[in-house]
Amino acid sequence: MKHLLLTLMKPSILVGGQAVIEGVMMRVPGAYATAVRDPEGTVHVDKHDFTSRVETSGFWKRPILRGMIALFESMKMGMKTLQWSADIAMPEEAEKQPGKLANFFTTLFAVLLAVGMFLVAPLGLTTWLMDIEREALAFNLVSGLFRITFFILYLLAISLMKDVKRLFRYHGAEHRVVFNFESGKDVNVANAQSFSTYHPRCGTSFLFIVLLSAILVFALIDTIVMAIIGEITIFHRLAFHLPLMPLVAGVSYEIIKITARKDESLFFRVLRAPGLWLQRITTQSPEDEMVDVAITALENAFGEKYNEMVGKKYTAEAIG
Repeated sequence: MKHLLLTLMKPSILVGGQAVIEGVMMRVPGAYATAVRDPEGTVHVDKHDFTSRVETSGFWKRPILRGMIALFESMKMGMKTLQWSADIAMPEEAEKQPGKLANFFTTLFAVLLAVGMFLVAPLGLTTWLMDIEREALAFNLVSGLFRITFFILYLLAISLMKDVKRLFRYHGAEHRVVFNFESGKDVNVANAQSFSTYHPRCGTSFLFIVLLSAILVFALIDTIVMAIIGEITIFHRLAFHLPLMPLVAGVSYEIIKITARKDESLFFRVLRAPGLWLQRITTQSPEDEMVDVAITALENAFGEKYNEMVGKKYTAEAIG
């Protein structure tokens, strides 16, 4: 009860971000800003006003749907800021940048690779190795385990790359600055470095929840398909699972909202544990200059409102 009263007394705000190449993007209500350090050490800032459709549309405010549109908006924003950061942090590479057609085929290849690794391969292996095609829950449990295994192996593999290691350190800087801001303490490098790099609202946690949610959602879909057409094959599963991935994302969004609550009961700690464990791979302790870049992004995202926003203890639990 005491925890509940203290939580209700805190103002609510949702602040998050993303690590980019040699920098951090910070998103606050109404805007987002990206700060990136160039090879000469100068920090560049790119700010944009932004209001989610979740806040402006009654339709997209509904549970599940709000997660679907939030994922689309985050992906669009993330790709835009990542490209801008690459142009600033690697100007020589930017000059050699391929044309739009080459970029299209590169993106297409990346999408096909992801679909192959996290959808086609798990379904194919489960169909090939196990005779459980008509057992919806069992089939999706096995294919889900394959999917989770591939995801972890993928994270471990890319974490060995030098550029990705730096990206993961900026990811840690983003988390520490968000924690620092929410704590009500002065936002500075020293204070931020005292916080954890593991945050319950992290995209890594969200992706892991997506993988778990997919098991139950796809099992339900398979049950419905078998009830309607009387059979199910790998081709049926591909035809229905891929288009319904936004539904899985919407369900996962609702789950991550629940797990992000600052409730230390066993139930919530168990829900948060897998995502926080995976952040041991995707977040690393940042250098002071990385934290400074993250603070710069936060300051510019708030703009003139920054001084009135800092210095308060916040909770994001009530944000829709």
